[in-house]
Amino acid sequence: MDEEARSATEPKRTVDVASLKALAHPLRIEILDTISRLGPQTSGTLAEILGESTGSTSYHLRQLARHDFLREVEGRGSGRERWWDRPKGSLQVVTRELADDPATAEAAHLVSREFEHRRAAALADFMEHGWLSEPAEWSDAAMASTSHARLTASELAMVSAKLEDFASSLIAQFKGRPTPEGARPVQIHINAFPLAPQRQEGPRRHQEKP
Repeated sequence: MDEEARSATEPKRTVDVASLKALAHPLRIEILDTISRLGPQTSGTLAEILGESTGSTSYHLRQLARHDFLREVEGRGSGRERWWDRPKGSLQVVTRELADDPATAEAAHLVSREFEHRRAAALADFMEHGWLSEPAEWSDAAMASTSHARLTASELAMVSAKLEDFASSLIAQFKGRPTPEGARPVQIHINAFPLAPQRQEGPRRHQEKP
C-alpha cells in the first residue's frame, strides 16, 4: 500500500519492521496524514487542528522523526517552535511480507485501516457536503468517476501501475514550487482493486450495462 503516489524522479521508501510498529498508532497516522495534506506544522498547530495537547503532539512528532517519517524544517521557527514536514518521496507503508508475518500483521492492519478510513472519510465528506456547497470553480474541477471491467490479475497490475505513473507525472509539475495565491489542499484518489467475491454478483433485478 503506497501512502502517496510518487513521481519518476522521487525516492520511494519501503517501511521496515521497526518503523511500521512505530507508525502503528492512530494519532501518529493522523499527524503524518495532516502534514501530508496541509504541509509543515508545529506541535502547536497540530494540537489545534487535531484537538490534542501540545505535549502529546510534540511527543508523537519526535517519534515519527526518529523513524524518518518526518524531518525538521531547517531555518524555520525559533526556540521551542519547531516546524516538521514530510521528506521528499513516497512511502510504501504496508507490504505483503509485513501483512503476512504474524509478528507485524497487527501493526500492518492497523496502519492500512487507519489510512483507508481517513481517505474514505475525506471523499465521503466531499460527496455529502462539498459537492454542492463549494464554489462552482472548485466543484466543477472535482471528479468522482467509476469504471468497471473484468481483468486478470496481471492486467489489473498493469492498469494500476500505469494509473499511478500517469498521476505522479501530472502532480510532479506542481511540487517544489512557491504556493500560488488561491491554492488549497486537494486530495486525488485513484482506486483500482478487485471486488470481494460476495459483492461481485447480486440478484439481477435489472440488466447492468458494462
